[in-house]
Amino acid sequence: MATKHANTVEKSGYKYLGADRKRVEDPRLLVGRGGYIADLKLPGMLHAAILRSPVPHARIRSIDATEALKLPGVVAVVTGEDCKAKMNPCMNFGPASIAQYPLAMDKVRYVGEAVAAVIAESRYIAEDAVELLEVDFEDLPPVTDPMAAMEPGSALLHEEHGSNIGYERTFEFGDVNAAFSQADFVVEDTLHWGRSAGMPMETSGAVAHPGLNGVLEIYCNSLNFSYFSFLIASALKLPSNKLTMKPVPAGGSFGSKFTAHKVPTLAGFLALQVGRPVSYIEDRIDHLMNSDHHASDRYYDARMGFRNDGTIVGLDIDVVDDYGAYMQFGVGTHGNAFSQIVGPYRFRDVKYHVRAVLTNKCQQGAYRGFGSEVHNWVLERLVDKAARRLGLAPEEIRRRNFIQPDQFPYKIPGGNVYDSGNYPAVLDKALSMIDLDKWRAEQKRLREEEGRYIGIGLATTQERSVFSATEFWALMDNPAFPLTSSPESATVTIDPTGEFQLLLHCQSMWGNSPETVGATVLAEEFGIAPESVNVRYADSAHALPGTGPGGSRYTVMLAGAVRGAARKLQKKLIDIAAHTLEVAAEDLELVDARVQVKGAPERGLTLAELAGTAYFFALNLPEGMTSGLEESYTYDHPYTTLPSPDRSDLGVFYPIMGHACHIAVLEVDPDTGILSFLDYVAVHDAGTIVNPKSLGGHVTGGAAQGLGSTLYEELAYDEDGQFKSSTFMDYLIPTANEVPAFRMAHVETPSPFTEYGIKGGGEGGRMVTPSVVSAAIDDALRDFGMRVRELPVKPSEIVATVQAGRAAAGSA
Repeated sequence: MATKHANTVEKSGYKYLGADRKRVEDPRLLVGRGGYIADLKLPGMLHAAILRSPVPHARIRSIDATEALKLPGVVAVVTGEDCKAKMNPCMNFGPASIAQYPLAMDKVRYVGEAVAAVIAESRYIAEDAVELLEVDFEDLPPVTDPMAAMEPGSALLHEEHGSNIGYERTFEFGDVNAAFSQADFVVEDTLHWGRSAGMPMETSGAVAHPGLNGVLEIYCNSLNFSYFSFLIASALKLPSNKLTMKPVPAGGSFGSKFTAHKVPTLAGFLALQVGRPVSYIEDRIDHLMNSDHHASDRYYDARMGFRNDGTIVGLDIDVVDDYGAYMQFGVGTHGNAFSQIVGPYRFRDVKYHVRAVLTNKCQQGAYRGFGSEVHNWVLERLVDKAARRLGLAPEEIRRRNFIQPDQFPYKIPGGNVYDSGNYPAVLDKALSMIDLDKWRAEQKRLREEEGRYIGIGLATTQERSVFSATEFWALMDNPAFPLTSSPESATVTIDPTGEFQLLLHCQSMWGNSPETVGATVLAEEFGIAPESVNVRYADSAHALPGTGPGGSRYTVMLAGAVRGAARKLQKKLIDIAAHTLEVAAEDLELVDARVQVKGAPERGLTLAELAGTAYFFALNLPEGMTSGLEESYTYDHPYTTLPSPDRSDLGVFYPIMGHACHIAVLEVDPDTGILSFLDYVAVHDAGTIVNPKSLGGHVTGGAAQGLGSTLYEELAYDEDGQFKSSTFMDYLIPTANEVPAFRMAHVETPSPFTEYGIKGGGEGGRMVTPSVVSAAIDDALRDFGMRVRELPVKPSEIVATVQAGRAAAGSA
């Protein structure tokens, strides 16, 4: 697998932004000095292992720890009864009646749910002791089919909630019935997007340490909101100033560590019980079965109305979403769908009926796209079906429906705004990179002469970025906590010798290479080498408000925070220089680490000279100026509005809108169902590019994960609720052998709302790959009636479709 992409530095007009640059994070990571959570060793540290439920739904009658406690080295056994007595429920943005604790309380609700924790002198001893625990379960009927879960009389997962429907609502923007009555035809389909999840190399982990003055310190690799730490303190019944979260590097996330609060909450609770440091790190089975971050599992009945010229008139969605046993993020994944509900197409009438259903499975969390990639797939499936009916090329039907460049900013049904875009240019760029006429001719030749089946897929989709906090609650009528802040903060320090320190204030060391982004912005603002910047992270006791990565937001928000702090420092430097040189401040400029007189650059002072004055010569400073060079800045969301009270308008909550076009050519073996890629082109618009190398990595990695969700990866449960994907022998992740070589390019339409015009690009190819691969499979096997309606697409299903098609042709 190889990836090629274009360098965009000549177009950007910046010196450092837009240039291919190695990540400043890489050296320490590549030589094994990352300092991951498993590397952390504290004096007297204990280790925890958990007992996972072997049954999907049962009451816990009793837990006998007698034999486990006899094992030498075992310090304590903690159960849900301890949680009930000594803590509050975990952080929860869903219904209060669907509460969760880090250990199951009273009943278990899915196979793999944590039932008890053993704390011991080593992880080996803890695991051995787990085997000695005896639990008496009273089995309850498992609920695994979301359709059956909604039926009267179905066993309830949460009796306090009173229903297995965690949320239900119909949203209508415009008049869908009127739009469909004016349509020349309607395409409809029944679709299922299967359950998968992010699989980082490193799982979630935490080390909790009861420190001095009653302060609990938790080292953690799976949190991002510095200003939400009080919610973990609340769960642990601690005052917020008695909890300090300390960020630790993470070996990947892809959403799986997005506010993954259960692990640090459990580690903190265990440490408080024994008064010693406790390490709890998920093993791979924990992460697969009990991570709280399974991704969307949705069943759609979807309709789209068209005119005979191929233009779209309306969309009607009915979706049942299998949320598993809890709802920690409410229905935020559907908020993501609403943020780009029309895709890149201009139609005004939309109806969306959503039911979030509780079943005996691990709950949904975040995975790259957070539900928007699923909606992209549904839209593209319907558009492709209409194109086939009309005999239009896939590129032509899309071109007829695109929002045009002169229509931006563009308000979509539901209230969100798209900031900027040039969708025809992205499509044209992709088409220029691949000879579709040649491939279509080759497709015909191979089919007729060699009996080989190749398919060509094309998809154009959105990539929303930079969520507003209103997304967390906008779908709720009476939210308990309707926050509106989702900021990012940075502190920039120039030391007495003129060297730069950058302090980041979120609680995560993952996302779009944050250290490289911050260093690049400082280089652009001050004319210094990016590699010269030292980047650090604040713990929660010292952090300004920070939200961290998620929703392709971090590059935009971090750039805004760093630039804000830089501008404050620039003013101070120029004021010192103006006072020293006895010239007006407006006659000075900062160029290449030096403040100089405009038009007379020989008169000036270096940053080191100015820093010396700022730190050591207070009497040489302008009157009223204090010593030192340090500034902080908190950058709030650049453009957001409140939803209307009746939710007929959800407000602006995800306006920084990226876009992409992918074209894939693949061959399908009709006798085995195995695919092989012949060509793959990906063109993305992420606004002004900060680092093409990093963005290319996101597109490549996202596309690889999208390929996994499309063809390989499935978190499967049987009808009895048993988990069938507990190892990587069962949960198949594509390797470099399965991932094609991507030929990549970029179109830049800067955002009018963000610093430098940057848009998010972190979720990259996963937003597009499922759509384009599904289309290519259909195209390859159209003679057999192939229509991809369910992901992942299994080879056995392809073979069955081909055999059925052959049988039908033979009997005709």
